[in-house]
Amino acid sequence: MASYVLLLKEQEDDETVVYRFGPNEDVMGKIELNKITKMFSELESIPDPSIPSKFYFDRAAQRLVVCLVREGGKFPERTAFES
Repeated sequence: MASYVLLLKEQEDDETVVYRFGPNEDVMGKIELNKITKMFSELESIPDPSIPSKFYFDRAAQRLVVCLVREGGKFPERTAFES
């Protein structure tokens, strides 16, 4: 089964980066990565109860780990998790 999670950067500073995440631009939650502690927080769940927010949150976090570790801490304005 293929999966796709869109991530749109909302805010970034030296300590944190915040992205909106979800299946499309109309239905999105919000995730924050603390770059210092490397901890994720779900600031907002996906607002549609029929969409599993945890599924999308986990994949958004996976994509942000790639940005942090493999891509040298570069967080693009728009990215996606695809499998």
